[in-house]
Amino acid sequence: MRKSSIRRRATAFGTAGALVTATLIAGAVSAPAASAAPADGHGHGHGHGRSWDREARGAAIAAARAARAGIDWEDCAADWNLPKPIQCGYVTVPMDYAKPYGKQIRLAVDRIGNTGTRSERQGALIYNPGGPGGSGLRFPARVTNKSAVWANTAKAYDFVGFDPRGVGHSAPISCVDPQEFVKAPKADPVPGSEADKRAQRKLAREYAEGCFERSGEMLPHMTTPNTARDLDVIRAALGEKKLNYLGVSYGTYLGAVYGTLFPDHVRRMVVDSVVNPSRDKIWYQANLDQDVAFEGRWKDWQDWVAANDAAYHLGDTRAEVQDQWLKLRAAAAKKPLGGVVGPAELISFFQSAPYYDSAWAPTAEIFSKYVAGDTQALVDAAAPDLSDTAGNASAENGNAVYTAVECTDAKWPANWRTWDRDNTRLHRDHPFMTWANAWMNLPCATWPVKQQTPLNVKTGKGLPPVLIVQSERDAATPYEGAVELHQRFRGSRLITERDAGSHGVTGLVNPCINDRVDTYLLTGRTDARDVTCAPHATPRP
Repeated sequence: MRKSSIRRRATAFGTAGALVTATLIAGAVSAPAASAAPADGHGHGHGHGRSWDREARGAAIAAARAARAGIDWEDCAADWNLPKPIQCGYVTVPMDYAKPYGKQIRLAVDRIGNTGTRSERQGALIYNPGGPGGSGLRFPARVTNKSAVWANTAKAYDFVGFDPRGVGHSAPISCVDPQEFVKAPKADPVPGSEADKRAQRKLAREYAEGCFERSGEMLPHMTTPNTARDLDVIRAALGEKKLNYLGVSYGTYLGAVYGTLFPDHVRRMVVDSVVNPSRDKIWYQANLDQDVAFEGRWKDWQDWVAANDAAYHLGDTRAEVQDQWLKLRAAAAKKPLGGVVGPAELISFFQSAPYYDSAWAPTAEIFSKYVAGDTQALVDAAAPDLSDTAGNASAENGNAVYTAVECTDAKWPANWRTWDRDNTRLHRDHPFMTWANAWMNLPCATWPVKQQTPLNVKTGKGLPPVLIVQSERDAATPYEGAVELHQRFRGSRLITERDAGSHGVTGLVNPCINDRVDTYLLTGRTDARDVTCAPHATPRP
C-alpha cells in the first residue's frame, strides 16, 4: 500500500483514528477512443457508458495536446532533493477527463537518460511505486545510485518517475493539518469497549469531512482510472507511441487498469507484488485479505527472530517472541513509552518487518534493545518527529491520497455493523493488523463524494504479454492477486518467488528473477511457461 511507517508504507493499503503510520504526438494517440473505454463495453466505472465515452474522448484530447506540447525539462528544484543529471518538468492534464477543456492540473515528472548508446535506447520506462499516494520521483536515482539490479535496463531506457495526481508536487491534496496528523500517542487500535469503537468512528468521520473541506474539488476525480489516463498523457508528452511501465504494489493495479483502458498503448509492462484486481476485492475485501496475510508474515518474522536467538535474545520459539511482543504492547498501552509510543505507534513501526525482509534485522535489533532495558532506541524509531515538518506534510499527503483513491474507487459498506462483524471475527485469529487497518479505512464508510464501481480488468485487443512477479507470502498484496491478474491478462507470464514474502520483488537481488525482468524489458521475450524461483537470500542478523 515511506520512511517511518506511513512514509514507508508504499503498499496497496495505508489512519484516520488509530492512524497506522508505517501502511500508475498526434500519432501517439492514434488508437480510436473506443480502446480507452472499458474492455467489457458496459461502462461500469461511473454507472453508465456515456460517462466512460466522454472520459475516453477527454483522455485522447489531453494526450494529443500533451504530445504537441512535450515537456520542458530543466534542473530539478533544490528542495526536490534529486541529484543531477536528473531533470524535472510538468505535464498538464484535466482534473476531470469528462471536461478536457475545463480545469487543468499539473503533474510533476522527472527523468534520467539511458546510460547506453543512442542505438541501444528503447524509450522511456515509467514507474509507479504504489500507495495509492506514493511518489515515483526517486526512480531515476536508481541510475545515479548505480543500482546493479537495474544497470542493464538503464542502458536501454530513460527512467521516468512522476507524482500521481494529488501527490507531492502534483496538485497535492490534504485531509488534516500535518502536525496534528502525526501527533502521538494515538488511541490503541484494538478496542476494549463499545465506547472505544464510537471514538474511532467519530475520528474516521471527522477525517472524511476534513478531506472534503480541504480538498473537496479534487476528491471526485481521485480515482485509479483517472491516474491511468494521466499515465497515458505522460506517455504522449514524452513522445512515446507505446508505454513501457513498471508498477509495484498499488502500481500493479494502476497498470492493470491502464492495460484494460489502453491495451494497444502498452509495449512492455512489469507488475510486481500484485493487488488483486477482482471487483469483489477492490477495496474493502482486499484490506481484510491483507490482515490475514500480515499475520502469516508476522509469524515468519518471529520464526526468524527465534532462529537467531543468539543475536537477539527474544526467545528461541515463535511463541516466546510473541510473548515478548505482547508484553511490550501491554506496557505501551498502560503507559506510552517516552510519553508518545503506544500500541498504534508500535504497530506502525513493527509492521515494516512483515512488509520488507530488509527491515527484519533492524526491527529485531531495536526490539532486542528494548527487552535488554534500552527504551530510547524504540522511542526514537517509533515516535513522530514534530520538527520534520516537510516529512510530516509528505506523510499526511500520502495518507490523504491513499484514502481518497481507495474510498472513491469503489463502494464500501456504509453500515457499521458490517465493519464491526468482519473485523471482530478476523481479529480473533489475526490480531496483529486487523483493527489498525479497519480504522485506517473507516473514513470510506462516510465518504462525502460518490463512490464508483471498479473497472472490470481484462485483456483488450492489442495487449502484449505482461510480466507478473510475486513472492508467495507477501503480506501487503497476497499471492492470490497475482494469480487473478495472470488469469485476466491473457498471454501474461507469472514468476513466483517460492518461500519468500518480501513486498516488492524486482528490486531485490535474485538472479532467477532479475535476469528474466531484464530479458523481458530488453527483448520482450518471456519464458514459454510460468516460472518458480528459489527465494532471495534470507536476511542475516
